[in-house]
Amino acid sequence: MKRAIVTILVLVILTPIFSYLSELVEYSEPLENVAAMLNVEEKGIYSGIIPDYRIGFLNEYISSIVSAVIGITLTYLMIYIILKIKHAKK
Repeated sequence: MKRAIVTILVLVILTPIFSYLSELVEYSEPLENVAAMLNVEEKGIYSGIIPDYRIGFLNEYISSIVSAVIGITLTYLMIYIILKIKHAKK
């Protein structure tokens, strides 16, 4: 368990580097590339909790760390709740 937590923390700390490198090589999501090729614009009704992993008032690299922590926390909470419900049914 301790090893998993350390690994997750290292990856969270590295997220700004991944963000910077993706901009450096001009990476974009494959679905965005297809939309650009088809000349289709995004008109979603819901942009998500943290659209494009950016929190408006924060620096983009700090924002990527915060969004990683939020994503990990939400995932952990969902798993925790599901396991609690599963064990309560036994």
